[in-house]
Amino acid sequence: MDGLTLLIPSSVVREAEDKREATRKLGYVARAAAVFRADRLCVFPDREGERRWGEAFVRIVLQYAATPPHLKDEVWGKRDELQFAGVLPPLRVSSQTTADSSESAVNQGIVTEVGPEGRVRVTCGLQHPISLAVPPSMATPAEGERVTVRISSREPVRARLVDEPTPGFDVATVNLSAALADAAGRRIATSRLGQQLSIGRLAEFRPDYRDGLTVAFGAPGRGLPEILGIPPEAISAADAAGASKPYGLDDDHVDSDPGFDRWLNTIPRQGSETVRTEEAMFASLGCLTLTE
Repeated sequence: MDGLTLLIPSSVVREAEDKREATRKLGYVARAAAVFRADRLCVFPDREGERRWGEAFVRIVLQYAATPPHLKDEVWGKRDELQFAGVLPPLRVSSQTTADSSESAVNQGIVTEVGPEGRVRVTCGLQHPISLAVPPSMATPAEGERVTVRISSREPVRARLVDEPTPGFDVATVNLSAALADAAGRRIATSRLGQQLSIGRLAEFRPDYRDGLTVAFGAPGRGLPEILGIPPEAISAADAAGASKPYGLDDDHVDSDPGFDRWLNTIPRQGSETVRTEEAMFASLGCLTLTE
């Protein structure tokens, strides 16, 4: 996986007092993903840290937030998890529907069913979902994935899938170790116990998006070390030993680490006892996405 991938735990809304507040919090998480042009926002399990609202709630609300406005009602209808969807802030990503010089329309669609023989059913703003063949150059998309549809006629319907990027980000549930193993480029865990990010070290960590960047975050009151069962002293010792080495050398690794390249403290002057996940996302990505 190249581009920018963000990893958050299923316990991300563990401190929310009610469903409305949990939904609002996930709206800020989705905003961070949109603002920093993430390609994927992935939820990994933290069953022990979950409280009233867990993985399914988090995934559904984030998928709804990432769905283009013209498809929300058609794709989602009414669901209990979306009771307070009205508090979600708009993401306002690039235009969801465009037209080219040939007068065909390019719509963003959502895959609602994966069928046999390389075909998928897609909802894309037409009167009904349509069945489309997946072009040979394109991997078969999963159910819920965003795709680009080129519509040359609406009556009769003539449309095809095209292998073109869609604006916004995809939402998925993942196994953390597997996601890190598949990730391209740098894989960073954020924690107050990690190596402190400074101006002098910033160039070392700043990613080249062509190489990929994966950044993982913890939950309120339950950081990544606790979620992964890693002793705090193991992270401190490993980062102290590797602080002076070029980025990417893993001679000094953290025991039980699922595959991160670095543990990084992106808020070294933290003034609050805890930093909320959405706050950590804005603070960390603001640093890690700086350009020359």
